[in-house]
Amino acid sequence: VQLVESGGGLVQPGGSLRLSCTASGFNFSNWYMSWVRQAPGKGPEWVSMISHEGVYTLYADSVKSRFTISRDNDKNTLNLQMNKLKGDDTARYYCTRGTRGSWTIQSQGIQVTVTS
Repeated sequence: VQLVESGGGLVQPGGSLRLSCTASGFNFSNWYMSWVRQAPGKGPEWVSMISHEGVYTLYADSVKSRFTISRDNDKNTLNLQMNKLKGDDTARYYCTRGTRGSWTIQSQGIQVTVTS
């Protein structure tokens, strides 16, 4: 299993970023996928999940209406569009296999820093 995130960086409050994750080594279209994040000094926090074909999505209350998860099964890619970013969104973001209640971090993640 290989999951490689990209698209992170430094952004001002109110700005946007789009994270992507390229998956390999497993049948991507068979899996629910989630984004999980970990802020400095805190435990991992589940952010969002998407079903196999992208029909069903779910978000943590903290990001609802600001973040949008999507996937492209032809390209084995998972995305997270993040708008109206806040300082509390500063964290390392991980692409994971699984659902809100069951995921495992198997990648290095990508840093997102929201600061003025």
